[in-house]
Amino acid sequence: MPTGAAHVSVVRVGPDQWRVYRDVRIASLIDSPRAFWSTYAEASDRTQEQWRGRLGPDFPTWVALEDGRPLGTVALWHAPHQARAEGLLVGMWVASVARGTGVADALVQGALEQARVLGWRRVLLDVAHENHRAATFYRRLGFSPTGEVGEMPWDPSVTEETLALDLHT
Repeated sequence: MPTGAAHVSVVRVGPDQWRVYRDVRIASLIDSPRAFWSTYAEASDRTQEQWRGRLGPDFPTWVALEDGRPLGTVALWHAPHQARAEGLLVGMWVASVARGTGVADALVQGALEQARVLGWRRVLLDVAHENHRAATFYRRLGFSPTGEVGEMPWDPSVTEETLALDLHT
């Protein structure tokens, strides 16, 4: 059966599902090592308690599953320096077999629904300049450049731009 959004469920995961999240996060870091602020080496060294700690109430996280197989993930995070009514979409990744099937849309829409519940009026994200497919996807959803540009902390050769979406509640 081909992968498709109709066969996929997007579920919020908590500390008890740390193994599922760990596995999909490790897969994302292997598949797209230049797309995230953390590295495979860093993630591989995390303990069970650290993985469980990432899935608390301050880091709402979703996993897309097809017949129990994780196909993608996304999370929300509110950085300490941010305004109360805004937050970040982070850790977005979809397995190559599920790209272009609607899985990414389902993950982001689930996260944006939660952002509205949290009272956020604006969601930001960072996307690497070299990741044209992701940038196109986010722009299709209504995210637009803020003009902010940065670099990955572990590799300054990877530059990224910040995109924002104003939520209309």
